[in-house]
Amino acid sequence: MTLTLGFSPCPNDTFIFDALVNHRIDTEGLVFDVRLEDVQTLNEWAIEGKLDFSKISYGVLPLLVDQYQLLQSGGALGRGVGPLLITKNPTDDWLSSINQWKIGIPGKNTTAHMLFSLAFPGATNKQFMVFHEIEKAVLDGRVDAGVIIHENRFTYRQKGLHKLIDLGEYWEQQTQTPIPLGGIVAHKRIDAAIALKVDRLIRKSLEYAFAAAPHLAEYVKMHSQEMSPEVMQQHIDLYVNDFSLALGADGKKAVSKLFEVYDKLNNTNSIRHLDIVA
Repeated sequence: MTLTLGFSPCPNDTFIFDALVNHRIDTEGLVFDVRLEDVQTLNEWAIEGKLDFSKISYGVLPLLVDQYQLLQSGGALGRGVGPLLITKNPTDDWLSSINQWKIGIPGKNTTAHMLFSLAFPGATNKQFMVFHEIEKAVLDGRVDAGVIIHENRFTYRQKGLHKLIDLGEYWEQQTQTPIPLGGIVAHKRIDAAIALKVDRLIRKSLEYAFAAAPHLAEYVKMHSQEMSPEVMQQHIDLYVNDFSLALGADGKKAVSKLFEVYDKLNNTNSIRHLDIVA
């Protein structure tokens, strides 16, 4: 049986899925047609119902509950892992002027956008772009500040940029929960037994990767050639943790809180039932 599966080429995702998609573990008769794309593209595809299984930003999950169910494994949640708001020329009065700034955001439906909007609801002059373009946009002056994610957390200082606020820390202070960055979803057209099997296989794939650590698989390096091995490992260490093995009670609480924040930011009061594979 062949299933479509989308995830990003970032080290945390390729680390998690390497053993699964490259048959380093027994996939129990399942074959995966892999689509490697940036997370905003995956978010848009999920809204369209394009793939059987996909990595998505938790920020888009409220729009997907009718089509998809959430898997327990393969996601990115945690503490101290949130996006950063950075700028080229920080000033002491930046808080009073940020509502007039143009802000680079890594995709409309990303969790990073939601966290920024939670912290700065009056800052509405936003430019949505692919996450790896944001540092350059700030350096070139095309935006006054930018929200950075992924490996850019480890490189912005080297480029002369400055952190204004850790949006993840703000989330944690406001909600008392871990930061739900990205999860894996299964389309509801997929049989429940198959979705459960894939969930179990993703966990098995990650356990294989943990057992091989700190060795970096060629699959990880192949898709992250612009990064040094040190940055790849930092990326994995930051975003892959016990929540990637299973959501657990704290992870589910964080996702529930995200739905509350989504409703607050979008002036909705809808009751959504999120299906989680179990």
